Amino acid sequence: MTSIDDMADEIMKGLTEYSELADSAMKKAVRKTATSVRKEISENAPKRTGTYAKSWTTKKVTENSHSLEITVHSKNRYQIAHLLEHGHAKRSGGRVAGKPHIAPAEENGADLLESLIAKELS
Repeated sequence: MTSIDDMADEIMKGLTEYSELADSAMKKAVRKTATSVRKEISENAPKRTGTYAKSWTTKKVTENSHSLEITVHSKNRYQIAHLLEHGHAKRSGGRVAGKPHIAPAEENGADLLESLIAKELS
């Protein structure tokens, strides 16, 4: 026969193991999603010389035992990301149409992250 204290210890041990499993699954899903978003932005970015598309990278912002934050950004072409995404006025008048490539990747990334976490924890 087990005592209440033994049962409480076993439950806590099980919850701790599940928590560690959930944390590692979540971090794995975040890394995979960040890489996927970076690839999608690079593939769909406007390409005149290809430098802008190649400039996209991921950067770990913060990580602790329970969370991970990764940013997808353009290393050295960040100044033109907004202009290419939304369009801009030309010097001689008129406008250049934008080519949405960041927002769709962000939406796909959110869906991917949600599905990866749900799959890992089910």
